[in-house]
Amino acid sequence: MNKIPKTHPRYFSLMIREKLSRGMKKGLVHETGLIAHGRGEAFDYLIGEKTISYAEEAEKTAAAVLLHAEKPVISVNGNVAVLVPEECISLARCIPAEIEVNLFHRTIERMKKIVKELETYGAKKVYGLKGDARIPGLDHDRGICDREGIFSADVVLVPLEDGDRCQALKNMGKTVIAIDLNPLSRTARTADITVVDNVVRAIPNIEKWVKTLKNMDDSVLMDMIESWENNEMLKNVLSFVSKRLETLYDD
Repeated sequence: MNKIPKTHPRYFSLMIREKLSRGMKKGLVHETGLIAHGRGEAFDYLIGEKTISYAEEAEKTAAAVLLHAEKPVISVNGNVAVLVPEECISLARCIPAEIEVNLFHRTIERMKKIVKELETYGAKKVYGLKGDARIPGLDHDRGICDREGIFSADVVLVPLEDGDRCQALKNMGKTVIAIDLNPLSRTARTADITVVDNVVRAIPNIEKWVKTLKNMDDSVLMDMIESWENNEMLKNVLSFVSKRLETLYDD
């Protein structure tokens, strides 16, 4: 990978892949995480590998929800811990919010490695190892969580999520913010706010909006939150992709 020049048109994408490859070798990323990333990258191509206006608006609204929350928690899996560890920690401090590691392919060894990785980047408190609570309705290991973390949160930011946990969290009465490049996924259609953007762009963008909105009156935040229409946004994203594909090869 070191031989690939920065002028390579796929340089940034290749560096992300390399991070995930190294993360898998270190035991942070599960092998299926590579498949999930490839699927997301394909959708990133469709939107032009940039933050489109609909994602920017979702990121702004997500920031408002996180600031309005009483106990927000950022859920982190292996891919997120490898791609945006510093960014997640910085966002958590800015809000402020808690961080919890939550995995589908959960082992204590892998949990400890991810917690340690986040601590290496400066995280002071990371939930997830205790696993003393369970999200109702989830039989697999993503249902395991910390009572003081995700279980008692009112808002959960779930980058790179799977749809059944998203629905289960909503069934608990929680507001769910999802980061998902696939506007057709169960997660995207189930979440209260869906950010259709690459996680490496989305997390810094949400923090940017947190800083912008932090001193605003709570009534302003509530107006933004109450006016959000997630299904309408997803329709707009699909329309954007369709129009972009129609014009991509026009002379």
